[in-house]
Amino acid sequence: MPEIDKHPTPWEYSLYVPNDPRAVTVSRRTLRLILTIHGLIRLVDTAELVAAELVSNAVRHTDGPAALRVRWADGVLRIGAWDADPRPPEPPGTFDRLLDGQEEGRGLALVKACAAQWGWQPLARNGNRGKYVWCELDAA
Repeated sequence: MPEIDKHPTPWEYSLYVPNDPRAVTVSRRTLRLILTIHGLIRLVDTAELVAAELVSNAVRHTDGPAALRVRWADGVLRIGAWDADPRPPEPPGTFDRLLDGQEEGRGLALVKACAAQWGWQPLARNGNRGKYVWCELDAA
C-alpha cells in the first residue's frame, strides 16, 4: 500500500458522465481507484458514499450530462458533482428524516452528516450554465 506523503502536491481529476444511472457506479469505482493510488484508502468509504449521492442527484434530477470532480489540497479532499441545471439543489433534510426513511433530501443530508463542509454554486462558463455541488472531507 502506498505511503502517504505529508505534503503532497495538490491534484485534481474530473470524470464526465452521461445522464445514466450506471454513471453512479462508474463514479464510485473511479473514485476508489484514484484514492487508492494516492494512498488515501482511509477516506474511500466515506468518499464513495458522498460521491454516489452527489452524482446520483445530478443524474436523477437533470436531463443532461454530469461530472464528478475530485481534488486534494492541503489535507482536504473536495468531491463535487457538476450538472447542467442552474437551479439550487433541494435543501438537505434533517437527520431525523433519514432515520424515518424519507427519500426527499436524504442524499444531501448524508453528505452534510459525513462532510466537514458542503455547499453549492451556480456556474456559467462559455455559455453553459449549471451548478456545482461539493463537499470536503478532512484527512485527519
